[in-house]
Amino acid sequence: MSQSNAVRMQPSENVSWRALCSRRDLVANSGVVAWLDDEQVALFHLPETETGEQVFAIANKDPKSGANVIGRGILGQLKGDLVIASPLYKQHFRLADGCCLEYPEQQLQVWPVRLNGDAVEIAAA
Repeated sequence: MSQSNAVRMQPSENVSWRALCSRRDLVANSGVVAWLDDEQVALFHLPETETGEQVFAIANKDPKSGANVIGRGILGQLKGDLVIASPLYKQHFRLADGCCLEYPEQQLQVWPVRLNGDAVEIAAA
């Protein structure tokens, strides 16, 4: 079982995991978008990083434009941080915590996420 945001965010032991999509739905080194209740979540699958395979779940809505486009952004690395660049205004958000590098007042929600066999699971509130 591979975990990404889940490890960094330290979910409580009694966290409830729910399947969001299948591993087959992910695109390596790119983003896809899935629905979590009434919110769009961008999922980024990085199969080969220094720490192994990682998946990140981050809000799809760009806080500056209000458009649901983060899942179409460009993945990269800045100052040692894995980031996603918004396709509209090009601001960079850290995948680990959703913080914007250029505008600290902008932040995207992140969710604990893990690969469990063929399922991509997200921590439910």
